[in-house]
Amino acid sequence: MKTRTRKPHQDAPRSGASSALAATTAPASVEVTPRHLRVGDGYAATLVVTGYPAEVGPAWLEPLLSWPGRLDLALHIDPIPVPTAAARLRTQRARFESSRRSDAVKGKLSDPYVEAAADDAADLADRLARGAAKLFRVGLYLTVHARTEPELLDACAQVKAAAASTLIEVQPATWRHLPGWTTTLPLATDSLQMRRTMDTQALAAAFPLASADLPAPLPGDPAETGGVLYGINPDSQGIVWWDRWSQENYNSIVLARSGAGKSYFVKLDILRQLYQRVQVAVIDPEDEYLRLADAVGGTIVRLGGTGVKINPFDLPVGDTRPDVLTRRGLFLHTLIAVLLAEVPPPAERAALDRAILAVYRQAGITADPATHHRPAPLLRDLATVLDNDADPAAAQLAARLAPWVHGSFAGLFDAPTTTRPDGHLVVWSLRQLPDELRTVGTLLALDAIWRSVDAPGPAGIGVRRLVVVDEAWLLMRDGEGAKFLFKMSKAGRKRNAGLSVVTQDVADVLSTDLGQAVVANAVTQILLKQAPQAIDQVADAFGLTAGERRMLLSARVGHGLLICGANRTGFEAISSRAEHALATTKPSDLAGLGDEEVEL
Repeated sequence: MKTRTRKPHQDAPRSGASSALAATTAPASVEVTPRHLRVGDGYAATLVVTGYPAEVGPAWLEPLLSWPGRLDLALHIDPIPVPTAAARLRTQRARFESSRRSDAVKGKLSDPYVEAAADDAADLADRLARGAAKLFRVGLYLTVHARTEPELLDACAQVKAAAASTLIEVQPATWRHLPGWTTTLPLATDSLQMRRTMDTQALAAAFPLASADLPAPLPGDPAETGGVLYGINPDSQGIVWWDRWSQENYNSIVLARSGAGKSYFVKLDILRQLYQRVQVAVIDPEDEYLRLADAVGGTIVRLGGTGVKINPFDLPVGDTRPDVLTRRGLFLHTLIAVLLAEVPPPAERAALDRAILAVYRQAGITADPATHHRPAPLLRDLATVLDNDADPAAAQLAARLAPWVHGSFAGLFDAPTTTRPDGHLVVWSLRQLPDELRTVGTLLALDAIWRSVDAPGPAGIGVRRLVVVDEAWLLMRDGEGAKFLFKMSKAGRKRNAGLSVVTQDVADVLSTDLGQAVVANAVTQILLKQAPQAIDQVADAFGLTAGERRMLLSARVGHGLLICGANRTGFEAISSRAEHALATTKPSDLAGLGDEEVEL
């Protein structure tokens, strides 16, 4: 027998706000069969808990709550008045005592089950009389959801197995799946009325009714096919599998104190993204990613190294858009502001703008794309144009740029670009740059990466790119650099690119409006071990509970918290032996590796 229930027609009269809400939120149809329901475009079946273990411990419902699928668990609780509970206990104890005396008169050995039940009833009666416990009538029901009927059968079998692991017996609500489904909805109505008496201690051990794992896809949603392994959930021992490319945006932020394992985790993420044919670019301040790049055949650009030059005046290769020269001029304004550690005054900015246009004209480069293949000017050419300008502001600006043109900092800009970074993994190494050039080097690397991300044409269609900025506080502490990073976090999604910001200096990220904006534009948020001095700021920014604060303060290396909107779960980063050899930076581990070859 099948029955079908449909929503009333839109023009039918409604009685009150509840009818309007039901018409809005109810499924399009409900098809009832003896063994399952078809709710909308999915299937559901209700299981009733009929047998409970003799003793339960804390979180005894965890195996059901952490089942990796969609499972609605409803716990209906009705308190029993104390006089009624005491009378029932007296009756139950009288039955146990009668059974014990009857066995003794007949010369039988005492039944251990009766003895145990009698002792438990006596202990419960004592606690009830002292007010240390109460009795409740409890009904526990499970509704399992799936996309198809075969998947529903498999899911129900898995839920039964998970329940049996904790000595919980479940039975299907055959012929009563519709009342079972409504019982597990948030309506506070128990239509099945299959209850069991529990005391306060056993009932309290069932809370909290929350799962430590990420939610499974809803029925009707397409199956997830992407993603990478983040690690193991220490609470449920489940797999934490995450796909940043299926989220609202593809950005992530990793915050942790020094030594918490943030670079180790990021290297594992990079390696697993490469398995998915994602092109990755890394800004590496401490040469932590070089062994990984060598192992996978990536490209390494050592800024500050002998013969390595970057010309910020270069125009993007193959970009024929009419505004390419204008966009390059705007970037040069940002670069000069970073070189000077401040935005130039209006008079100097006007002189700079004139000089940028003039230096390109001297090189024969105009807005016509046909001229963009000509050799680009250098920073010293810009300084020469400023010197020849009659405006005193231009001469002042040229004097301020002297250390970058003729002085100690000129080595990075005094020749045309010597390398064209290309490949599935490009690592921009900044370790050989002095501290005074770190921010500038990071900005130049980001600009080169952005030009590859923003490149027009069929080469960029369908290619996913991930940009990793390690030790992002180097750029966050500079206003113009932080603006450039914010631009990448906002505009990367439209170009099929994601930004991963990694930093140990939480204050530099959260203390500025631009830093908070970068965090707000990262759907995937990773928090590893935090310092006590920064935990209050982190807790306020990410809405951490007291338990999550304690977890992050005492977390071991590689343990952390994955946050995505309302979803959050703990995880422990795990790796294979080959991955560990590429990701670790411990001197003891590196000494043990020696010259051993790593095969992926």
